[in-house]
Amino acid sequence: MSKLTRAGLEELREELRSRTRLGRPDRRARLTVHLGTCGLASGAGKVLEAARRALSARASDDVVLTTSGCAGLCCREPMATVEIAGHPPVKYADLDDKSIVEIIEAHLFEGEVVERYALAVGEEKTA
Repeated sequence: MSKLTRAGLEELREELRSRTRLGRPDRRARLTVHLGTCGLASGAGKVLEAARRALSARASDDVVLTTSGCAGLCCREPMATVEIAGHPPVKYADLDDKSIVEIIEAHLFEGEVVERYALAVGEEKTA
């Protein structure tokens, strides 16, 4: 077995990401609502429920709604992350039940980032 290089590891990482990023291959996008203690205290439960209703109304099978723990920036909760295959993820902050519906309509279904709620674009990785 040959020795792995940094470039080789990066290639493996990207290959794995391309196969597993959104779960199943028929998924176009993923919306993750962050439900850490701070998020829940700030209203993330209402954001999640509004997202469920909005996605159910669209009856879209290619978008998955998931949850996670704390996103790491408690003062900007509630937060959500939108991932669309082939595009960098976008983390949204300071959300409520109305803003998440706006993000679902504009970003998930029209491809437009809602800049007024966008906190960061791209993935975190070390150099």
